[in-house]
Amino acid sequence: MLVVDSSVWIDFFTGAAHPAVEQLQDLLDHGEVRLVVPDLVLFEVLRGFRHERDLRQASLLMQGLSIEVAGGEELALAAVQHYRSLRGQGYTVRSGIDVLVAAFCIENDYALLHKDRDFDALESLRGLKVWKH
Repeated sequence: MLVVDSSVWIDFFTGAAHPAVEQLQDLLDHGEVRLVVPDLVLFEVLRGFRHERDLRQASLLMQGLSIEVAGGEELALAAVQHYRSLRGQGYTVRSGIDVLVAAFCIENDYALLHKDRDFDALESLRGLKVWKH
């Protein structure tokens, strides 16, 4: 199972060139791995579209994958522990949603495809599995 972070999805939909975007395109083309879209990522990606047509196309693509609920008390408390542990070790993750997405991946034993340095400390210090591109 693989979660793709919103930063990669956004670059994918805007046509930006990046190895993570190329990896996502390859995964979508070949379907070798089941892609999971946490509801938080769905929100982060779809909220940014200006044009209704682009929103509909992106929504159809993403909703064709496995959407999973990423919230709830248990996940929130796990994310708090990850965040506090990192802060105690001198790392501050800039995005609370990134901590929730990482906690979702850690708790479900999913890998994460990303291009955001906030996840580096979560990988090295909290056990986040990262998809290497």
